[in-house]
Amino acid sequence: MRGSVSFLLLWMSTMIFGCTQKQEDLPEFRNEDIRRLMAKVTEVMVHDVTNPPLAARFFAYISLSGYEVMAQHDSTLQSMAGVLNEFPVIAKPEVEDHSHSLTALLAMMQTARKIQPSGSMIQLYEQQFLDSCRQLGYSEDIIAHSQNYAQEISKQIMAYVKSDHYSTISNYPKYTPLEGKGNWYPTPPAYFAAVEPHFNTVRPLTLDSASQFKPAPPIAFNEDKDSPYFRMLMEVYEEKNTLPLEHRRIASFWDCNPFAMENNGHLMVGLKKISPGAHWMGITSIACEKAQKNFAESVKMHTVVAIGLMDAFISCWDEKYRSNRIRPETAIRKYIDPTWVPLLQTPPFPEYTSGHSTISGASAYILTHYLGDNFSYTDDVEVSYGIPARDFTSFMSAAKEAAVSRLYGGIHYRDANENGTAQGLKIGEWVINTIEKQSSQNLAKAK
Repeated sequence: MRGSVSFLLLWMSTMIFGCTQKQEDLPEFRNEDIRRLMAKVTEVMVHDVTNPPLAARFFAYISLSGYEVMAQHDSTLQSMAGVLNEFPVIAKPEVEDHSHSLTALLAMMQTARKIQPSGSMIQLYEQQFLDSCRQLGYSEDIIAHSQNYAQEISKQIMAYVKSDHYSTISNYPKYTPLEGKGNWYPTPPAYFAAVEPHFNTVRPLTLDSASQFKPAPPIAFNEDKDSPYFRMLMEVYEEKNTLPLEHRRIASFWDCNPFAMENNGHLMVGLKKISPGAHWMGITSIACEKAQKNFAESVKMHTVVAIGLMDAFISCWDEKYRSNRIRPETAIRKYIDPTWVPLLQTPPFPEYTSGHSTISGASAYILTHYLGDNFSYTDDVEVSYGIPARDFTSFMSAAKEAAVSRLYGGIHYRDANENGTAQGLKIGEWVINTIEKQSSQNLAKAK
């Protein structure tokens, strides 16, 4: 009798988890699985010291890979074909008996493996992930079919990646800092060369051009101590000298500088820090979890935020190398105090506008559109990097704090933060209008 029961259980297990598995029988994947994957992608970026604009580019294409899988199976989602600039119709692979959500995650992993320099780290993560899927009851057939489907989607996304002109940037001549008192120049302690001076040549995802949302001009450099510029410079200087503890905490919380270095005897050691885009992708995961978004909704929100990040960085970097404004650290050392050091290390690119302010404005607009203006949450994105969690009452309050943190940290002037936030809000609004309007039209046509 005991043997018969064992055989019956084995037969039932085979029917449920074997070659006859159906989509509705499979365990559900959740937002938490997306969050874990994005955390791993971020870990690889930290390992590779991926610069902020490039990190946003990675997030966008990785997210799009999962989104396009889900759009082929979920009627609430529409393909980005005809929505994003030059985005192709993604052919649906002829693969049966696969899990849609598993395939989406695997497509994201496949693209992350191909696009990131240390993609082998993602490959190991994928192997461990699939082992956990087997423990959940996914059959080898379902896993294999899902992998095949994911590979076909990722292959098509990678063709789109290769057409965005980023690969041609290496053909441009090396950037040389411009002569002039008010122009940017590399800063201590490492004096890194300018980062991504040609990022504005990359194809935007939704923008008409990199300069579509060109911000107001920066306050002009002026050595006169009574000038608006010098008063703004003194604000940065005096903030550091009287820095309250809360301002110090805010600056550290939003630091997000992958290039930070620390002197260690005769050596200079890099500090492990995530990029601004990675921070907002983490906030997106937290928000999706709290709002109890299903898998498809979470994939969409991560994708739209990532699209906003990439376009915001393209727009911001276009302005940075146009205005090419001097950093506070350089100006304060020359005109006020030669020994002055900002609380945060100055990142290696021109000052105006503030990148973190711009992408925070864009991300906050997008998340507010989906989740409302009074969405409170606890931001614990960087706890694993030694940064304590912080509570916020809305995405906009977080964006405003991220912006002013650059003043507290001594790396930006006030106008770069305020105009950067305004620039980002316009981009976020444009991204939402472009994606939601076009998706609605496509959905109406499909009906």
